[in-house]
Amino acid sequence: MRYLYVKWVHKDPGAPVHIYSELDGDRYETRKVEVYADGRKGFADASENAGGTVLSDMKVPSLKELETMPEYQAKEIPAEDFQKMWLRRR
Repeated sequence: MRYLYVKWVHKDPGAPVHIYSELDGDRYETRKVEVYADGRKGFADASENAGGTVLSDMKVPSLKELETMPEYQAKEIPAEDFQKMWLRRR
């Protein structure tokens, strides 16, 4: 598994600004937490979702690809950092 944090820079209050994803070996999301500018959270995994968050049915681009998109600031994070966010998802 790999863990990804993305800061999404935009002005749409209906879209998340922080995205935490757990990715399988093929870069598909297995769990995700989204945080909105107002503090709301959404989450998804294979068995449930909340707050409008769903797992993508497409592979997550590589960090190199994400670096070419100025609205995204992405980095890999340790599993422990993702797990802390996952435990605070509700």
